[in-house]
Amino acid sequence: MGLDYTVIGQRIKQARLAKNLTQEDLAEQIDISVAFLSRVERGNSHINLKRLNQLCGLLDVTEGYVLNGAASNSKNYLNKEFAELFKSCSPDKQKLIYNVAKAIVESDLDD
Repeated sequence: MGLDYTVIGQRIKQARLAKNLTQEDLAEQIDISVAFLSRVERGNSHINLKRLNQLCGLLDVTEGYVLNGAASNSKNYLNKEFAELFKSCSPDKQKLIYNVAKAIVESDLDD
């Protein structure tokens, strides 16, 4: 599955609006043109990782959230990803993963 740049752009725009920043403000802070930021927010242009990192830092969001909607501050942000990964494994690997996860959880209870 490829990246949906329209959704990525929407997330960037939502985060920008949540910080009460204009496109002009944000573009100036990371030294890009307003036109480019507008194209990114519409999904018409791709942003490189350096700029994405700068944007995320200014907007107080994670790259994971912008790229795939995973909010790392959410308690269950990996549930879907873990379930999909788990389903793709053989029953033997699933049992191994379960046993490892169980051991980790139980060791946390001892701390």
